[in-house]
Amino acid sequence: MSIIETEATLHAAHRDNHTHRDVNGGWLRPAVFGAMDGLVSNLALMTGVAGGSVSQQTIVITGLAGLAAGAFSMAAGEYTSVASQRELVQAELDVERRELRKHPVDEMEELAALYVARGVEPALAREVAMQLSRDPEQALEIHAREELGIDPDDLPSPTVAAVSSFASFALGALLPVLPYLLGASVLWPAVLLALVGLFACGALVARVTARSCWYSGLRQLVLGGAAAALTYGLGALFGAAV
Repeated sequence: MSIIETEATLHAAHRDNHTHRDVNGGWLRPAVFGAMDGLVSNLALMTGVAGGSVSQQTIVITGLAGLAAGAFSMAAGEYTSVASQRELVQAELDVERRELRKHPVDEMEELAALYVARGVEPALAREVAMQLSRDPEQALEIHAREELGIDPDDLPSPTVAAVSSFASFALGALLPVLPYLLGASVLWPAVLLALVGLFACGALVARVTARSCWYSGLRQLVLGGAAAALTYGLGALFGAAV
């Protein structure tokens, strides 16, 4: 009885702890990339303009224009990219579906050969392939996973990618503008808030990717700060020249 209870406990612990994060979803990459891009690009844009010694109103308009243009650009790009990817996958699935309909025996043998190549005994591999091929939709799913490396039921959504990219970019790009909208008249509050946002975004990404929060946060802070400093210097140089 104690052995059975121990094994049951181990199985339960394995079931509870053996979970994985979503690595194929269509929201994470565009959301993370959008927020980082919004922060860095709009901060760099605003500091570059501020380096040219322009008015506060010009900096605010520049920041809001950068927010709107970047958010729509990111959303359109992500939608087109993911939609094109889905269309390519669907085209390949149609090819595989036709092959399964026209040459079912050859496709079954092909699947059996894949299992043999992975170490399954030929007789068993052929039996497994035969059983899996009885259902055409199941056979299509198996062939898609084995030959194309995709899951037909878990393709990224263009709409999800576009919306998450738009929202995350807009949120990131808003941070450098926010101090001005709240009454700030100098650049440093916008830079400070943006750098804090960069560190927070990096730390948040680390919680998803299991990397160090400090490493990921500081990496984003340094990269964003370097971009802002460079564009500020260029703005000051060009402003003085003009």
